[in-house]
Amino acid sequence: MPRVSQAHLDARRQQIVDAARSRFASHGFAHTSMTDIIAESGLSNGAIYRYFTSKDEIVVAVCEQGTDALPKALTAEAVSGFLEHVRARARENNHARLVAQIYAEAAVSPQLAAVVQRQLAAMRAAIAELVPDARRAQAGQIAEAFVALCAAYSQQLAIRGDVDPAPFAAGLMAIIRG
Repeated sequence: MPRVSQAHLDARRQQIVDAARSRFASHGFAHTSMTDIIAESGLSNGAIYRYFTSKDEIVVAVCEQGTDALPKALTAEAVSGFLEHVRARARENNHARLVAQIYAEAAVSPQLAAVVQRQLAAMRAAIAELVPDARRAQAGQIAEAFVALCAAYSQQLAIRGDVDPAPFAAGLMAIIRG
C-alpha cells in the first residue's frame, strides 16, 4: 500500500482548518457542526476525524494559525498600514468576525483561552520591542494599550462592518508619543 507524503497530510489538515475558518467566520462556532465543516471541506467523515477528534480541536487549530502582521515600526505610516491590513482582512474573509468568535469562545474554553493568551502576550512583547527609546520606561503599558485598541478596532469591524481606521491610528499614535 503506498504511503501518503507528509506534504499531502499537511495539505489535507490545512484544507480542514481553512474550511472551518470560513464556516466559523460566517456562521459562528455555535452554529457550525462537524457536518458543516465536512461539507465545507469537501472531504469525508473519515478524513476529518483522521486529523481532528472534535470541533473543539479544530477551533484551537484555527486559533493557533491566527496571526496578523504587526507593524514593523511604531510610525504613523506603519500603524495606519497595519490597521488597513486588519480592515482588508475583515472585508475579504470576515477575519474580524472570526476573531470576535474566538474571543467569545476563549471566555468559556480554558484550552482556547491559553492559546489566545499566548498570542496576545507575543503581540505585546513584539510591540514593546518597537517602542522608541524615549518611551522605553513605558513600553509595557504602551504595548498593552496598543494591543487592546487594535482588538477594539477589530471588534468594531466585526459588529459595525467597514470602519475607518483613522481615529484608531490617531489614538494609537497618541499613546505611542505620550
